[in-house]
Amino acid sequence: MPLGIILNTMSIVFGGILGTWAGGRLSDNFKENMNMIFGCCSMAMGISSIVLMENMPAVIFSVVIGTAAGLAVQLGEKINNGGRMMQRFIFRFVRRPNKDASTEETDSMLITAIVLFCASGTGIYGAIVSGITGDHSILTAKSILDLFTAIIFACSLGIIVSLIAVPQFLIFTALFLCAGFIFPLTTTEMINDFKACGGILMLATGFRMIKVKMFPTADMIPAMVLVMPVSWIWTSHILPLMK
Repeated sequence: MPLGIILNTMSIVFGGILGTWAGGRLSDNFKENMNMIFGCCSMAMGISSIVLMENMPAVIFSVVIGTAAGLAVQLGEKINNGGRMMQRFIFRFVRRPNKDASTEETDSMLITAIVLFCASGTGIYGAIVSGITGDHSILTAKSILDLFTAIIFACSLGIIVSLIAVPQFLIFTALFLCAGFIFPLTTTEMINDFKACGGILMLATGFRMIKVKMFPTADMIPAMVLVMPVSWIWTSHILPLMK
């Protein structure tokens, strides 16, 4: 039973509800400062994953080519459009939060939230580990961070944050169910490179959260698909030739 996935999903749902309720009760300074703290936490989680990297050329290649592919197909814009559709549907039934915020700022925050909750290396790896071993500790740790992060996002975005739990649940459950097929095909090097690639995305997401640089994190998602096969090709075929 995917207990870790359910816990992670519920943390976003409840965080979104609490943040929507508390949005008008928290000062802008408090929300901004807490968002910076969560950005630092995301960066720290990313760095802790990056240091596990086994094959730097394979990871860098995957990030560059994966991001180029995402930009070529305008993946970020498609996710952005999906977010706008979610917004329009929800705002038929609830009052639009934070009317003073620009549409561009709202869209940027929404993309950051979607990537952070649904496409982090920690979450994807945690779902696979949970499906193979039944160890839910990785997703439990992610749930704690996601709960408070969802509260902060929902202070500005409103109840739409809770709905991000739906695609997250579907993605993680699919990985949980497919883990039995995926995990036996992997090696320790592939897993570590996968986590390192996810760490780079989390690091970029942290920079977005603290508004230092708006990395195209949504367009970087295809790198997560490429990194394990590229890591295998590197270790199995390219490295032996270099030796």
